[in-house]
Parts: sequence; structure tokens; C-alpha cells
Amino acid sequence: MVRRTKEEAEQTRRQILSAARDTFHQRGVGSTSLEHIAQAAGLTRGAIYWHFANKEDLFKAMCQEVSIALVNRMDYALLLDPHADPLERVRNFLQQLLDALGEDGGLRRTLEILNFKCEFVGEMERDLIDYIERSEECLGKLQQAYQAAQRAGQLRAGLSPKRAALETLVFFNGLLRLRLLGVPVLQKGSELKGLIGAHIDGMRASAPV
Repeated sequence: MVRRTKEEAEQTRRQILSAARDTFHQRGVGSTSLEHIAQAAGLTRGAIYWHFANKEDLFKAMCQEVSIALVNRMDYALLLDPHADPLERVRNFLQQLLDALGEDGGLRRTLEILNFKCEFVGEMERDLIDYIERSEECLGKLQQAYQAAQRAGQLRAGLSPKRAALETLVFFNGLLRLRLLGVPVLQKGSELKGLIGAHIDGMRASAPV
């Protein structure tokens, strides 16, 4: 009986998180109230308060779901594998992150909310700090991969691993945002693969001038 109660509570929590994601996506975070989310979930506000202290707490829980899913896909072990071709590691790393958007609708919708439908002010300013910290971590891992490429003689002359890593981070974030915006050509897997390939090839020592 206790186990069933715990399972039911977890099911209700997931129901609330799903309704919150849909409502935030439809109305925007600032224009969404707990009453809106309760109506979308078919629950009372009291049921939401049982699981979450306030809207900010609910929003953070929704983001945490996505953070865990995305981190699981950010295979830094693959990116830093000393037995694999360094530039191919970077190519595969970028491809797996973009593939995740096509495979996980909840991930994509949450990233759309974070990028276009909320303001990082007040208590949510901490989320911006977290984003900067994750970006710095990613930048560092990319730099290590490009250092390996440089040692292998793969990196084009005059391009430092630090600059290459920064270029890749900027390239990826721009590509991600345009894909989330729904730019039609960037919804095609073949186009994304070609763009990532062209970006990596531009780093190569043998890249045409």
C-alpha cells in the first residue's frame, strides 16, 4: 500500500511537470500561474503545493529533468577518448547533442522555453550562472580535444586549441538556437550533418584556403 502511494505520488509529480512544460511553452513563464498549470494538469493548486513550494521551484524541477537528460547525452568520455581521432570526436559530440532534440520532444520544448519564453531575473538569475558554468566546462573539454588534434598535426596552422574550442561553442549554440526557432532547413538531419562536417573540416590542417 505504501509502495502504491509512492508510485501514485510520483505519477502525479510527473503529471504536474508535463503540464507545466506545456503551459510555460504556450503562455511563457512570466504569464503562467500555478492556477494555469493546475488546470492543465487536471489537479488543484493544493496538489501542486504538495510537491512544489512555488512556481520557481516547479520551474527548476522541470529544468533539472532536462539537465539530467542532456548531461547524459553529453558524452565527455567520447569527446576525450585518447584512442579515437580527435576531430572525429568533436564531430560526433556535436552530432549526438543535435540528434537528442529530434529524439526527445520534452527536451526540445524545455530548451525552447529556456531560450525564448522566460526571463532570467530575480531568483532565476542563478540559472544563468549555472548556464555559464556548464558552458565553461564544455569549452574546457573541447579545448582538450583540439589540443589532441594539434598534437596529431590535424589543426590548421595559426589556430590555437582555445580559439578552435571557442569557435565550436559559438557555432553550436547558434545552430542550436536556429534549430529551436524552427528554421525549416535546420530540421533536416542531412543538413545538420553537412554543417557540422563543414565546421570540423574548416579546422583541419588540410582545409582549403
